Amino acid sequence: MPLLSLSAARLASLEAVAPAATERVPLLDAHGRFLAEEVRASRTLPGCDNSAMDGWAVRAEETRGANRDQPARLRVLETVYAGALPTRALQPGDATRLFTGAPIPPGADAVVRQEAARATPDGQAVDVFIQVRPGHDIRRRGEEVLAGAPLVAAGQHVSAAVLGVLASQGMTHVQVRPAPRVAVLATGDELVRPGEPAFAHQVYESNLVLIAALAREAGADVRHLSRARDDEQALREAITRVAPEVEVLITTGGASVGDKDHVKRVLTSLGAHFLVDGVALKPGKPVAVARLGHTAVVVLPGNPGAATVAFDQLARPLLLKRQGVLETRRRVHARLSEARHKQAGLAYLITATLEHDGPTGPRAVLRAQGAGQLLQNLHTDGWVILPPGRADFSEGERVEVELFDRPRFHAVDAAPASTEP
Repeated sequence: MPLLSLSAARLASLEAVAPAATERVPLLDAHGRFLAEEVRASRTLPGCDNSAMDGWAVRAEETRGANRDQPARLRVLETVYAGALPTRALQPGDATRLFTGAPIPPGADAVVRQEAARATPDGQAVDVFIQVRPGHDIRRRGEEVLAGAPLVAAGQHVSAAVLGVLASQGMTHVQVRPAPRVAVLATGDELVRPGEPAFAHQVYESNLVLIAALAREAGADVRHLSRARDDEQALREAITRVAPEVEVLITTGGASVGDKDHVKRVLTSLGAHFLVDGVALKPGKPVAVARLGHTAVVVLPGNPGAATVAFDQLARPLLLKRQGVLETRRRVHARLSEARHKQAGLAYLITATLEHDGPTGPRAVLRAQGAGQLLQNLHTDGWVILPPGRADFSEGERVEVELFDRPRFHAVDAAPASTEP
């Protein structure tokens, strides 16, 4: 199978899964999931005109010219707390003591905050020291949302803020997509479990933790973590054991064409159908995506740096689609901090930090790169994208940077077109 472009590989890999059936769950259990349907407001917020702070409901015209030397003295009708209703309408010369959230009484059109007024010792009157205009410190009915208006879109990631909005509508349950069940399988004779002694020629197995954490960040429910030697029979047994129990199996290591790179051969012998087998991408070129029965399989390289890029570009979108969404990341242009030579036929994704150093815009400072390195991924802002078709990029040249922060999620049927290289 020839190498696919990154954009073609992503589209092909998404064919390995379909959005899961939705489920209705209690509100708090939806935290971290994705909404499966649009939510419209069931009630108007605020439901009535109410006070934005503790103070006094007044007729604004009666505060005209008021100051510390010549306050406006008004009669106090009553005190109204949040959750209670006024019992008396304001007439000329009246005021009502209000606390934050309390409804505005009939006849009032402004609120004077309590710091700008003082009740008389007997509590029968209040002196107002400022002039206010109509509407001052009043939260108007419906200024946040009107009943029936769209509130939260399908595909919205359910954050604490979203939960607060849904709860404010009186909701107790919400329709979401379930977290995809995932297994991670690491291969390699050189791997040593963390906590055990390791010689200089051996490496601690970091990919299980790394890939499992990346999968969880993409909303997955990681059910199995396992290891296998670079042995076809051991690998076959491991895949046969865990694949039927999950929706997505992610392997790391053994993805290339070396003598001990058995993963793709074993998958083929088990009847897997490959949708992607190699991508014009560096690092991460050997990445593959296949279907094995009802399970999607993502084959990642063993080098942590390459595994991270390949996961981010193929496995993460696949896991998100299973949850009914596609992701769009912000892209900005920045100047390269140094010249870079690359293979012309491959797209390069290079970790970088952004420095905002002047009127010419941000500068993309490239991190030391290596397929086997992990430190390059710490304290980074995104990928510098060096597209295929060119080999040389000069220092100071403007390139695109795909940022990791503040991604946007869209329901699969409402997602924008891809702009990947």
